[in-house]
Amino acid sequence: MSTLPRLRDKAPDTEKITINLGYVDLGRIDLLVQEGFYSNRSDFIRSAIRKQLDTQVDAVTRSIERQTMELGLRDYTRADLEALRQAGEMLHVKVVGLARIDADVSADLARQTIGSITVLGALQASKEVKQALADRIR
Repeated sequence: MSTLPRLRDKAPDTEKITINLGYVDLGRIDLLVQEGFYSNRSDFIRSAIRKQLDTQVDAVTRSIERQTMELGLRDYTRADLEALRQAGEMLHVKVVGLARIDADVSADLARQTIGSITVLGALQASKEVKQALADRIR
């Protein structure tokens, strides 16, 4: 048995997605990679997505403001949720990006304090918390 303390696992800073492309488009991407414009297919796809998002930045900003959503990374700690429970308030999570519920948050505490979760991006929480809130996750 090791005497070294276990380090906390680092959360990934990206989410893996799968897309389907036609052979011609894929060939054109491969040609640009071969010519050195991009380091690999993923580099091209990330660049294309960022460029498209940049052209829609005003629409995204207006939508976030209209829906009163938070943009980026939002952490919810046990202390945050305990304070809400103490105040008798419910949290409605609305995040564009990454929402994280700390690992030390129990399923009961989450159920008592989180009324709904809407995340456009990714939600990181324990399996137990996700199961407890399954009917509240949109």
